[in-house]
Amino acid sequence: MEKYYISTAIAYTSGKPHIGNTYEIVLADAIARYKRLKGFDVYFQTGTDEHGEKIQIKAEEKGLSPQEFVDEVATEIKRIWDVMNTSYDRFVRTTDKHHEEIVQKIFKKMYEKGDIYLGKYEGLYCTPCESFFTESQLVDGKCPDCGRDVQPKSEEAYFFRLSKYQDRLIEYIETHPDFIKPESRKNEMMNNFIKPGLQDLCVSRTSFNWGIPVDFDSKHVVYVWLDALTNYITNIGYDPDGSSQEFEKYWPADLHLIGKDIIRFHTIYWPCFLMSLDLPLPKQVFGHPWLLVGDGKMSKSKGNVIYADDLVDTFGVDAVRYYVLHEIPYQQDGSLTYELLIERINSDLANVLGNLVNRTISMVNKYFDGTVCNRKVTENYDNELISMMNALEEKVEKKMDNLEIGAALDEIFEVLRRSNKYIDEATPWVLAKDETQKDRLETVLYNLLESIRVCGIFLSPFLPETSEKIKSQIHNMREERMYLEDNSYIVGNPEALFMRIDKEKKLEELAK
Repeated sequence: MEKYYISTAIAYTSGKPHIGNTYEIVLADAIARYKRLKGFDVYFQTGTDEHGEKIQIKAEEKGLSPQEFVDEVATEIKRIWDVMNTSYDRFVRTTDKHHEEIVQKIFKKMYEKGDIYLGKYEGLYCTPCESFFTESQLVDGKCPDCGRDVQPKSEEAYFFRLSKYQDRLIEYIETHPDFIKPESRKNEMMNNFIKPGLQDLCVSRTSFNWGIPVDFDSKHVVYVWLDALTNYITNIGYDPDGSSQEFEKYWPADLHLIGKDIIRFHTIYWPCFLMSLDLPLPKQVFGHPWLLVGDGKMSKSKGNVIYADDLVDTFGVDAVRYYVLHEIPYQQDGSLTYELLIERINSDLANVLGNLVNRTISMVNKYFDGTVCNRKVTENYDNELISMMNALEEKVEKKMDNLEIGAALDEIFEVLRRSNKYIDEATPWVLAKDETQKDRLETVLYNLLESIRVCGIFLSPFLPETSEKIKSQIHNMREERMYLEDNSYIVGNPEALFMRIDKEKKLEELAK
């Protein structure tokens, strides 16, 4: 069985994650579930990044110890990931004892190899991003990542020889065209960061103590990126003194799924750390776009933050999953508005999908007491629907392999739309009035149930709850992902998968 290791970035424990942060875990979950559907041995890892100066400051403001503070936030992050019905295999925390021990070993190994050395850091520091910048990297005198003010700082620090690996990194990226996706992010990394010249990287700090101590120099703590990025290997059994079978099985990762704002760390620092450890590089890093609210980034200061659990309470988990998976393009930022969300629920989920399932099951119950099989009385237009069902697997696979998740959903909904059109063409209510057309009517309803079954299987990675509801209503668990001529159905009672929403009324409620 072929393995597939997918990870999200680990969420920073500075506060409750909003729907934009939550998009990433849902995206990863859809990919992981799809790979399991295809028969892969999937390992799906997520978790929390819990050290650093910003956390120490936030904990002090709340009158908590840093550990108490991160325990609270990590619990909340995990709760939201569970609310979104995500199927991760391991939820890791960088305060886990095992992780801390291995990070200390990694630091020491790099130091003994000569890849880490003691120096002095003088530079411009952004506390929220926990990053140092040179004057030339600033944008209008502010942090290039978050736009906030930076402060000059000077302290003794250990440095990682990033510059030593620059040529190897360039060669790797140029000979592995799929390593950084999408292409635009690769060009940005190469032209803006790598080719102008890599500066050695500060990997320890002395001005705060909320971090993993450098075991041979206790006034230093390991600085955030060396601690955070190594989570991808420490938690599957990497150990400089001898790694586990699990590590040998799953590494290298097949996909690191991360926000475009942290792609630099995953495509420059992380590969160089791995080269220093003589480990293979991940196969692919995908920097996904952002989910904006209206036309701007979510921020507490703007007061436009929307939380995933609130959306789920209002609209249901699969409706929210569908929206974020469908509406965020492969490369461009997507936008979340309540109007668009309600429109999508009404048009796609209630009308196209829900209506099809409801009508079909109702007709099967009405005309055949819930039991149908294939009478094979066909018309020409049956072939188009059947061939669309049979082509669906290849189409979905192509889109998923390119990480075009929204486009994969579109392929499934094309078949569902065609099924609704098929009802209009076949006019079952007319056939039902003519006793000589009984076998034709049964064939039509059989074809519709097959379409619902096949689409229900393909929807399972994206809308897992809805997929289960479809299966339980059509009472058919056969797993072949194509049209079957020899299936049979004894359906249950139709239950609405999605209710239509009165848009104006709901928007008024939400405005309050």
